[in-house]
Amino acid sequence: MTRRNFIKIVTSTVAFPMGAGAQQAPPPVIGMLHGVSAVRWADRMVGFYRGLIEEGFVEGRNLAIEYRWAEGQFERLPAMAADLVSRKVAVICAGAPDVAIRAAMAATKMIPIVFTTASDPVRAGFVPSIPRPGGNVTGITHFGVELVAKRLEFLKEVVPAATRIALLVNPNNPGLMNDNIQQTEAAVRQLSLEILVVKAGSEIEIEGAIVGAVQHQANALSIGNDAYLSTLSQQIGSFALRHGLPTVSESRDGVKAGLFMSYGPDQADSFRQAGVYVARILKGKKPGELPVVQPAKVELFVNLKIAKALGLTLPQSLLLRVDEAIE
Repeated sequence: MTRRNFIKIVTSTVAFPMGAGAQQAPPPVIGMLHGVSAVRWADRMVGFYRGLIEEGFVEGRNLAIEYRWAEGQFERLPAMAADLVSRKVAVICAGAPDVAIRAAMAATKMIPIVFTTASDPVRAGFVPSIPRPGGNVTGITHFGVELVAKRLEFLKEVVPAATRIALLVNPNNPGLMNDNIQQTEAAVRQLSLEILVVKAGSEIEIEGAIVGAVQHQANALSIGNDAYLSTLSQQIGSFALRHGLPTVSESRDGVKAGLFMSYGPDQADSFRQAGVYVARILKGKKPGELPVVQPAKVELFVNLKIAKALGLTLPQSLLLRVDEAIE
């Protein structure tokens, strides 16, 4: 569903009372700052609009949005953040990847910032505390060893003979890369697995990383939480399939693009929460008083076509827990 169609459907059912002849103040303006493309984030943005609408805000009626999409050119983010600040937006929603959050934080200490991240926001320096972030920054995090452990547990159900898991990370996003490694190291200890870290910071490095994983006898490939790697899911899935490696990631988008399995937060619901937070700030809440939250909904997806191509048999116990099996 497109943004326009979603907003049209919802706003047709939402009433905005207005006194006859009342003078209307200009609507507040919020800034969206993301390193990826609008097309890649379409489903998430539908969730974001849903969160705004739940709190009474609709783009084009009582809210305006300035969009800044870096299209993978992360060096553009500081200038984009500065531009949003110069336009005196009321709130900046930033993420995908963390460099967008850092750009927003460097550009302003006054304008509220709502982030979405897969990092540990305290370790990343975004907030000093999860329950009381203080300052002008709060948001949503997908960080959690438990999620990674469960993701690998599901993978091991399908590949019970696996002893070594390769973890693909992006060296150009070092903070998140280290978080991914830390979480996976903690998770594999619980499952008596070994971890092999392989790195790819560009599309051209993907196959080399996967070949390296195979040469070091990895039995499967886990893709670290990273917005840039997420945009390369199709390429990662294609090379992994060519070399016989089952893959697991955080996002359903990756499974749709050709990865084998995903287990992670409902991304649309995460962005819905971001929309709710933006709306509450517009109503007067201070960001420092809104605790950083984790998504409530977590989903499991598998790609049956990829499973068949890899010769994998999915146990009934796993199929019963799958939210969606993609053909």
